[in-house]
Amino acid sequence: MSVVQLAPARDGWDDRTVAQMLTLASSRSAEDRQRLLLKVTGLCEAGAPPPTVAPLLADIFLTLTAQAERDIRLALAERIAGADWAPAALVNMLALDEIEIARPVITASPLLKDADLIRLLIEATLEHQIAVARRPRLSDAVCDAIIDRGEAVTMTALASNRTAQISDAAMRRLVDQSRRVAGLRAPLTRHPRLNQDLAQELYQWVGQALRQSIGERFRIDDARLNAAVQQSAAVAVGTPEWRAAPTSRLAENRERAEMERRLVDKLQAAGQLRPGLLVRALREQRFELFEQALAALGGFSDAQVRQAVRAPTAEALYLACIAVGVDKAVFASLLVEVRKLTGGLPGDGGWTATPMNAHSAARAFRQMMQNPAIV
Repeated sequence: MSVVQLAPARDGWDDRTVAQMLTLASSRSAEDRQRLLLKVTGLCEAGAPPPTVAPLLADIFLTLTAQAERDIRLALAERIAGADWAPAALVNMLALDEIEIARPVITASPLLKDADLIRLLIEATLEHQIAVARRPRLSDAVCDAIIDRGEAVTMTALASNRTAQISDAAMRRLVDQSRRVAGLRAPLTRHPRLNQDLAQELYQWVGQALRQSIGERFRIDDARLNAAVQQSAAVAVGTPEWRAAPTSRLAENRERAEMERRLVDKLQAAGQLRPGLLVRALREQRFELFEQALAALGGFSDAQVRQAVRAPTAEALYLACIAVGVDKAVFASLLVEVRKLTGGLPGDGGWTATPMNAHSAARAFRQMMQNPAIV
C-alpha cells in the first residue's frame, strides 16, 4: 500500500458524526477501521474533541492503531506529533513503535513527560534513545539519566543538542566522559554551556584542530595547563605501571557504581523501576546495575544482595528475585548470566523452586540473611 495521505476533516462533532464513527468501529472490515482512524484524526485536528467524546476516542485510537498497517501508524504519528489533544496512552504506544514511526512523536509530542522519556531510555532500542537525546529543550532530569547510562552514542547526541537543559554538573560529567569517548569532544567544544574551567580541562585531551576551536572561544591558561601536564607526567614516570593500574580500575569501578546508583534512584523516583531491568542489566554486562536494582526493588540492603550473590548456593538469590517479581521460569537463565559475570557465583548449589508469592519470598529471604550459616 502506498503512503496514506491524510486529508483534514470538515465535519464537526455532531451526533451524526459520532454515530458514523460508532458504525465504523463496529465493522470488521480493515478498510472501515482505517477510515475511522483517519476520520477521527482529522476531526481532532479541526477542533479539540468535547469531554463527552474524549474517552470514546481514546479507546478507538488505541484499538485501531494496534491493528493498523505500518503506513497508517506512520501517518498518524506524523499527524499527532505536536498535538496536545491525543490520548497519552496512544502517544506512548507510538513512541515504542519502530523508530521511523516513533521518531516524530519522541521529537515533538508535548504529552511525553520525563518519566516517559526515561522509560524509553531503559526499554527501547538504541535508536529510540538517540531520538530522546536529540529532543528539543530536554529537561535536566532526562539529561542526567542519559549520562547515567553512559552510552557513548546517546551522550554524543545529547552533547550535540544545543537546547537541552544540561546543568553545570552534568556538563562536567560529559567533559569527564570525553576522556574515553572521543566522539564527545567536537560537540562539547562548540556547546554553549561549556565554560572557562571545563574548556581548560577539555583542552588537555583534544586534538590540534579542536584546541584551535576552544582557543577561539576561551582564554587558555598555559601555566595552569603545563602544570597539569607535568603533574600527570610525574605520576606516570614515578609510579610503576603495575601499581598505578589497580588504583585506576578502583576509581573507574567506584564511578561506574555511583552512576548506576543514580540511574536506579531516578527510575525509582519516576515509578519506572521494574524487574525487567534486572535481565537487561545482565545482558548489557552491567552487574553493578543488576545488584543495585535488585536491592531497590526488594527494599534489601546492598550487603544482603552481595551476600546472596556470593553464597555457596543460589537459594538466597532465587528468593530475592522471586520477591521482586521475577518469574521462576526466568530465574534459571538469569542465574546463568549472573555466574558469567561473577566467575561462577553463587556457588554450584541449586535452589528449591517452591511455589510462593512475592511477599513470602521476601520474608524468607530476610530470614535467611539473618542466619549467615544458611547461606
